[in-house]
Amino acid sequence: MIRKALLMAIAGAVLAVPAQAQSLDEVLNNYYEAIGGVDAWKAIQSMKATGMMQVGPGIEAPFTMTAKRPNKVRIDFTFQGMTGTQAYDGETAWMLMPFMGQTAPEVMPEEDAKDLEEQADIDGILVDWESKGHQVEYIGLEETEGTQAHKLKITLKWGDTQFYFLDAEYFVPIKVEGSREMRGTVVEYETIISDYKEVGDVIMAHSIESKPKGAPAGQVITIQQVEINIEIDDSTFAMPETEGEGQQ
Repeated sequence: MIRKALLMAIAGAVLAVPAQAQSLDEVLNNYYEAIGGVDAWKAIQSMKATGMMQVGPGIEAPFTMTAKRPNKVRIDFTFQGMTGTQAYDGETAWMLMPFMGQTAPEVMPEEDAKDLEEQADIDGILVDWESKGHQVEYIGLEETEGTQAHKLKITLKWGDTQFYFLDAEYFVPIKVEGSREMRGTVVEYETIISDYKEVGDVIMAHSIESKPKGAPAGQVITIQQVEINIEIDDSTFAMPETEGEGQQ
């Protein structure tokens, strides 16, 4: 899972706040301040992140993720001399996976498209969550990853549920748990978020580990560079026409 995490962050300079029960508004306001402020995030119109994806023991694949408002994202990664692509143009999610014998781009199954649509949200789920159709509930303090964290329950507009754990001192996401039905099977997952760095006026995580819940290790994504507000043509996100398509 690349998502979510590419756009999360920590503010190292944020003053420590005592770990105590708080209201949802208090937790979210501290979160917004920690990531650099809502206005700073909304000033980002486009983004390009490059790095390495660990796909197996000692095996890495370079990747590029580009995102642009409104709700466009594309992820390309290269492995064994082949490049795979997943993209969402704001309406259609599509993929090209030559590793799986796929020779032409195809529309992505709806259950997979949800994750990509979520990644296309540059601001992240917790910014303007009400207008986006999500629900957020404050559960309380809970220990995770060796520290106290504020636990939030998020019900996405399409029905999936996630739990965000915000560090109780710095109010940034350090872990996300959730479940999703994949091809008829409910899969529980967790994402560990770390290595936070400043990018312009905002803060973003640069290390994301996604794995089945409870597994000792999973897929690790390391972001090496992030560029913001660069020129990206909308055609970058559109599914290419296959041979003969559009012809009469």
